Amino acid sequence: MRIDEGESAGHVPRILCVDDDPQMCRALEVVVRQGGGEPRTAASVSEALDIARREVIDLIVTDQQMPLLRGVDLIALLRADGLDTPVIVLTAYAAIEDAVQAVQRGAQHYLVKPVDPDVLGTVIAETLAARREAEEIRALRRSASTLRPGRRMIGESFAFRRLMRAVQQVAASRASVLIEGETGTGKELVAQAIRDLSDRADSAYITLNCAALPEGLIESALFGHERGAFTGAVKRSVGAFERANGGTLLLDEISEMRLDLQAKLLRVLQEQEFERVGGSAPLRVDVRMIATTNRDLAACVRAGTFREDLYYRLNVVQLRVPPLRERREDIPVLARFFAARASGEQEREIESISPAAMELLDAHAWPGNVRELQHAVERAVVTCGGSRLEAWHFALAPRNEPLRDLAPSAGALANGAQPAPSTKELDVARTEERLIHLALERCDHNKTAAAALLGMHVRTLRRKLTAMRERGSGARPADPLTERP
Repeated sequence: MRIDEGESAGHVPRILCVDDDPQMCRALEVVVRQGGGEPRTAASVSEALDIARREVIDLIVTDQQMPLLRGVDLIALLRADGLDTPVIVLTAYAAIEDAVQAVQRGAQHYLVKPVDPDVLGTVIAETLAARREAEEIRALRRSASTLRPGRRMIGESFAFRRLMRAVQQVAASRASVLIEGETGTGKELVAQAIRDLSDRADSAYITLNCAALPEGLIESALFGHERGAFTGAVKRSVGAFERANGGTLLLDEISEMRLDLQAKLLRVLQEQEFERVGGSAPLRVDVRMIATTNRDLAACVRAGTFREDLYYRLNVVQLRVPPLRERREDIPVLARFFAARASGEQEREIESISPAAMELLDAHAWPGNVRELQHAVERAVVTCGGSRLEAWHFALAPRNEPLRDLAPSAGALANGAQPAPSTKELDVARTEERLIHLALERCDHNKTAAAALLGMHVRTLRRKLTAMRERGSGARPADPLTERP
């Protein structure tokens, strides 16, 4: 039985061989390669743990007796990190106590050295086959939730598969999750998948966007309020925590939360209780917390805009959603999916995307990530007059174009674009206004994409647009500032 038997096309099992004896590591590598697997090696538990955190490892074969930490210690550290990678333990000492401890810690097999290579190859293949079978069963159980129309997560790249493996592992626990990623990468879809794959899939799922609510309403939205707690509070209101009791609460863009509310949020996470605004009776809740941010929260902690204790309380499990530029293999798959969906919604007969159009999509920088790709494909479907999307249906800049260089080209000037200001007429406010106008025009007046292009938060862009309207500089006919969100 080969190690790679039954694996999906194109996937070679990665097997980590851990032993402080270099000769033993080489012998294990030979067994893995002969079975069709791809070996990785480590000389210690700490090195093995570092590899398992960085790469998707399908199986670990480890020696039991090593300096400092043993094989069973590696299993415990993996499980503490939320990694359920199967482990086979090898030992030169057939101690019953060690075997019992290894199995209790989660080892799939405990083999005594010297191990026959054919026996080891068979055990590795059987362990991988059992894991695949268990994953297929879980996939069938979650298919109803993960394949819902409009909520699919699409991808084939290694970065995407690694993320989805982490999502499956995280969903099985009840730990708080912090999801980091650039705007438009799909952080909310990742949060939804974690909830759908968890044992709380049928319980409440409440989402709250900390960046979209006015600052004065966030506390009431989180914790609710009693009647008469403030002007306009004519009746009791139930907050997000209370509505999410027994289920999951997603706090989107948590970096935008005020510092005083961060302290109250920390108390809820630690004590699982809170008080409504204007109330005095504590309310206990059972809520799993998922938070998302497009900022570097560690940098926010250093800058003093985010509480360090809350950061560590939220960051029990951290997931990073890769930007589209790090998973370019997924662009064709995503583009075809968005084209098929948009053609159905628009009642268009789009059958394919031309090779030239695919090359253009691959060459684009995608500062707005998957969301920008979705919008670009949807616009192309709307403007396409035939059955195939061509390159000219997409108005995209090449990937090597500097994202921050928004000065128009000579061709753009001929079409009526405003020239970049000279040093003689340099004025910071006017220059910024021109850059904002150009970014909005380039992004089809999508504020989220324009903010990403300018390197600022979308709330900052909205404030600047409001100020521009008040100064009377936001009323250009070619720049409808209020058209797109």
